[in-house]
Amino acid sequence: MEAVAHFVDPGARRLLEGHPAPRAALFLDRDGIVNADHGYVHTEARTDWIPGIFELVAAAWAAGRLPIVVTNQAGIARGYYDEAAFLDYTRWVHATFAARGAPLLATFFCPHHPVHGIGPYLRACDCRKPAPGMLLAACAMFDIAPERSLLLGDKASDAAAGSAAGLLETSLVAPGEALPSPSDLFGGGLP
Repeated sequence: MEAVAHFVDPGARRLLEGHPAPRAALFLDRDGIVNADHGYVHTEARTDWIPGIFELVAAAWAAGRLPIVVTNQAGIARGYYDEAAFLDYTRWVHATFAARGAPLLATFFCPHHPVHGIGPYLRACDCRKPAPGMLLAACAMFDIAPERSLLLGDKASDAAAGSAAGLLETSLVAPGEALPSPSDLFGGGLP
């Protein structure tokens, strides 16, 4: 498997304490699940949080699931912003979640596009959803058991990636639909 681009929260070591391997995760698509999808969101000014996302992430930790973002970033591939700008924005996102008592463990991202990429970003890859590369890389890095993990997304490509990675469940949220409640998502506890 090729290397997958990612940002690991600076507090990851501390966050993992008390979560022995094999671990379970709540994988989150970004645009449409974490923040409103205004198209190529990469600045604080364009960020509107999805109602309930901070509570859901805090509940994931309480339920023993590591919250990890997995996101296709075609804006990098198309040249709308570069990886450095995306990583600066991602640091801000992680800091905002931590300040709200709902830290994110990591963000895995795919900067490629098979049709609209520029230069080295123009290519098919194993990380762009619906391929499972980001999920598999996160599972390997953090000793996550896919069969105990969930994905919350908003597109068929999220569901396909979750299925290909062998996740326990993938839930899709339609545009404008509320996020599932923590009890709906985690009510049964860990498998």
